[in-house]
Amino acid sequence: MSPTRLSTVVLDARDAHELAGFYLRLLGYVVRAEEPDWILIGPPDGGTGLSFQTEPEYVPPVWPARTPGEQQMMLHLDIEVDDLEGEAERAVREGATLHAHQPQDDVRVLLDPSGHPFCLWRPEQEEQEET
Repeated sequence: MSPTRLSTVVLDARDAHELAGFYLRLLGYVVRAEEPDWILIGPPDGGTGLSFQTEPEYVPPVWPARTPGEQQMMLHLDIEVDDLEGEAERAVREGATLHAHQPQDDVRVLLDPSGHPFCLWRPEQEEQEET
């Protein structure tokens, strides 16, 4: 086993606590640690968390890529759901924006309140029946 392990992914935002609040509501996570400009959240039963860091010069990413020199998306979160349309609607109620570009029928691309793209996706029915 490797002596290293991934503990969190950090997303920059103009207000770390505001963005963390969105993901707390969306994912049902809990606060694990916080400081004035940083917060770590994660599943209540353990597992890899998400962190948020306040960056006053934060610039939201652009997706899909359009113009060279614009801040491009460097990563996005994939969130598995059972009810794609219902969870997309709930995400919008919590503060997300449904992106105009939707490249797949079984995925909904949204932007969180800081403009980070994330995807809600539903496994194919056959995959669900196998588990």
